[in-house]
Amino acid sequence: MAADGGTGTVVVSGDAEYEGRLETLTVEDDGAFTGSGTTPRPTTRPSPRPSSSPVGVGADRIGGMAPRRTDPATARAMYEAAHVALRAWLAALPAEAWARSSVLAGWSVSDIGAHLVLVADSVTALTPAPRSTRPLSLAAYVATYPAAAEAIAERTRAAAGGPDRSPAQLLDALDERFVEAVRALDGLGAGDLVVAAGRGPIRLGDFLATRVVELVVHGDDLTRSCPDLAPPVAPREPERLAVRVLLEALAERTPGRSLEVRVPPYAAVQCVAGPRHTRGTPPGVVETEPVTWLRLAAGRVGWAEARESVRASGERADLSPYLPLF
Repeated sequence: MAADGGTGTVVVSGDAEYEGRLETLTVEDDGAFTGSGTTPRPTTRPSPRPSSSPVGVGADRIGGMAPRRTDPATARAMYEAAHVALRAWLAALPAEAWARSSVLAGWSVSDIGAHLVLVADSVTALTPAPRSTRPLSLAAYVATYPAAAEAIAERTRAAAGGPDRSPAQLLDALDERFVEAVRALDGLGAGDLVVAAGRGPIRLGDFLATRVVELVVHGDDLTRSCPDLAPPVAPREPERLAVRVLLEALAERTPGRSLEVRVPPYAAVQCVAGPRHTRGTPPGVVETEPVTWLRLAAGRVGWAEARESVRASGERADLSPYLPLF
């Protein structure tokens, strides 16, 4: 993917909107993605020339440009959908399962449920930043997580309330905090304003995208922690958004066009400095499915551990120096 000045091209493979054809789309200067309801849509002008893509139906190819902003209405819809899906799964959880050790070291299943309360609280706490504030990108924002890991764990344990707090009480707290979060978002309005968040200033759409990532990743944590139970039934769009924004974070941190990372059917990104190419596939390619990419990006698995689920070929087809992202 190429960029020239403030514009670049994104290749989006055909879906129902494009009747199976691949379109080349021009992204506007601010790189904003807009949309409403449940499906993110780019602010674009389609080229009349069809192409083909190895990525898959409905995929975005991203690279060679400044990070795109996430439309806050789309991100909010994805956050609410992911929350509702996890809340429903927790409500059906057998009582004994809450006390199980989770796949996260030192965390129980109940602790993960309590962490979802903190996710809602982080939305409620948002306030508009001063007008001149320069926001962090999503990649820069999530890069602050490791330094705060212990503080987050302590707050999570406090929210869990110890063994005396019943699952019903935790669910009540989760419902109460989610209502407060929705009310806070209503108060902030529909614009993509810069907000003061827990780890620094960030645009509202990008912050809500980080909440989607949290919920999608923790949904997978819960699934792996309770392998004998049916997984949460979540809509596809939150996972797609989480995959896309984490690929964009990878491209921002490791700019270049020598490696293409593909996560079909959602998105692909070109990254990593190296020999420049102007057309076609870069000399190196990494491809994996969404769940493996999310686990790699979130540090749930390491590169060596995930290699059986990753197809890598060519030069620089090794992401171990660049992962996890948080």
